[in-house]
Amino acid sequence: MPHVAVVGAGAFGGWTALRLRERGCRVTLIDAWGPGNSRASSGGETRIIRGIYGPDRIYVEWVVRSLAAWREAERRWRIPLYHQTGAIWLCGPGDTYVRSSLPLVEEAGLAVAEIGLDEARGRYPQIGFEGIERVFFEETAGYLMARRACRAVAEAAGGFRKGMVSIQEDRVLVDGFPLEADIYVFACGPWLDQVRPTRQEIFFFGAPAGWPDLPVWIESGERFFYGIPGNDHRGFKVADDTRGEPFDPTWGERTPSPEALERVRRHLALRFPGLSNAPLLESRVCQYENSPDGHLIIDRHPRLPNAWIVGGGSGHGFKLGPAVGEHAAALVLGEAEPLPLFRLDRPVSIQRTQFASGEPA
Repeated sequence: MPHVAVVGAGAFGGWTALRLRERGCRVTLIDAWGPGNSRASSGGETRIIRGIYGPDRIYVEWVVRSLAAWREAERRWRIPLYHQTGAIWLCGPGDTYVRSSLPLVEEAGLAVAEIGLDEARGRYPQIGFEGIERVFFEETAGYLMARRACRAVAEAAGGFRKGMVSIQEDRVLVDGFPLEADIYVFACGPWLDQVRPTRQEIFFFGAPAGWPDLPVWIESGERFFYGIPGNDHRGFKVADDTRGEPFDPTWGERTPSPEALERVRRHLALRFPGLSNAPLLESRVCQYENSPDGHLIIDRHPRLPNAWIVGGGSGHGFKLGPAVGEHAAALVLGEAEPLPLFRLDRPVSIQRTQFASGEPA
């Protein structure tokens, strides 16, 4: 079996390394700052996992496979990683994204039910439904413990080596010295040349004592807001999925902006009136690593014949880590071919800025 060097210990790199090691490969997992570090797109405490994915069948199928893997990882490692809270989908005018996914979700065996507005108001009196036309509840959705998961996956893959990887002509170097391997996988998140990192801001508010635990909520309207109530006791997490400004993941300052905070506060007051004066407890700046069309990138390296690129999470990839790792391992071992949707040379006609669809932290 080959010796594979996997560069990047986030969701994609970690699961790829683990799947390869399970197949008998010798694996070297490398990361500049460590699994789940604060610069990484896989950093932070939580990520949403849900099966509604518009018309994209492959993502629904990969969510099902990944969900089973996350549950198995919890049992095997005895670490809580997946919190099944369900997800409320709040749809404004034009709910095509959710409706187009319903047949695929049903076929995949995931439970989603539409809730009438009157019933939703009775079930969730904390939510303001102004401007909402349809409500759906996705039963198996919830959130994953992101930073904890990255560390657990890396440990299961045999640990990681800390170092800065670079490519000079046809050589792969780590901290300036040759990195010898038979095959290389670059799962470098926002440091891949093929992606465009954008600045994304997340805020955590203090709910009053006794505030009930609510499901994950996702709002598809003029803008795409989402939140994770509870959030492992960190606060009521709220973020705007709209793509931010270009961002340098290495040197960019991670101080949230007053403008983003004000925008989120306005929406929090609209959708959760009881939190209109809630104190800000924490905030953080992360990034999306956007592909041109919002789809993943899983393909051969354009210059190195023995190397692969795995990335382009575009704000929605974390949940898919186990399925991505399984597919990437099959590619490395010559058991599969790159999927047209994820190839580097795929035609790109529409810029998908939201609904491939996202949540960074």
